[in-house]
Amino acid sequence: MKWIGALLFIGTTTLIGFEVSRKLNERPKHIREMKNALQILEAEILYSQLPLPEAFEIIARQIPEPLSTFFHELHVSMHNAGTDLYSVWDRCVNELLETSSLSDIEGEIVKQFGRTLGQHDFAQQQKHIHLTINHLDRQLEEARENQFKYGKMAKSLGVLCGLFVVLLLI
Repeated sequence: MKWIGALLFIGTTTLIGFEVSRKLNERPKHIREMKNALQILEAEILYSQLPLPEAFEIIARQIPEPLSTFFHELHVSMHNAGTDLYSVWDRCVNELLETSSLSDIEGEIVKQFGRTLGQHDFAQQQKHIHLTINHLDRQLEEARENQFKYGKMAKSLGVLCGLFVVLLLI
């Protein structure tokens, strides 16, 4: 019975290590997808001159999960609610942070962008999009470094911590 419990404990800590590693691996991907979404938004605002809800719908169709859900929710919320854009944006960013591997820092960058969205003319809006993309570029480099530094270590630590605790208790 002890051995079954020990194996289950080691398996659990191993899974935790693999989950941490997966999040570290997905974070750069989600940052790149957010940058792509902002570039699509820039094109839709500047060249198509679509209203924001329609631009959000187009973006939702072009990018993968979980960001497509984020932009789809923005589209639906702006059509259904009479609230201002920033409150909808803020709520949707908070939901995105729960479902994606984006960190709180990327969430704050996207929230700051949401404060300026729809407030300025096309040229100013383009500058805000580029500024946000530049901030996300810095976070992307940090995420890649963390992925290389800590990805394999998280997997190994999950297994080793489980073994260590089991050896202490047996």
